[in-house]
Amino acid sequence: MANIKSAKKRIKVIDKKTANNRARKSAIKTAEKRFLEALEAGDTQEAEAKLRYFEKKITQASAKNTLHKNAASRKVSRLRSKLNAAAE
Repeated sequence: MANIKSAKKRIKVIDKKTANNRARKSAIKTAEKRFLEALEAGDTQEAEAKLRYFEKKITQASAKNTLHKNAASRKVSRLRSKLNAAAE
């Protein structure tokens, strides 16, 4: 356990950031899962709406450095490709 005041503060800050990052990642995973469920059900309009929500969440997370911006872009691109393939 830290003895120095600044180190104790850093521990508190890290705990808050960890909780925020965990919540953001969980929201992204949930949004991705809901998109894939809508896609499997064959509802492309619903899947499109779910993809837009997923894209919004993942962009927000990458803006806060929870995810790398290229990783976020790659995930969106792959899901967009799945939607386009299903729509054809």
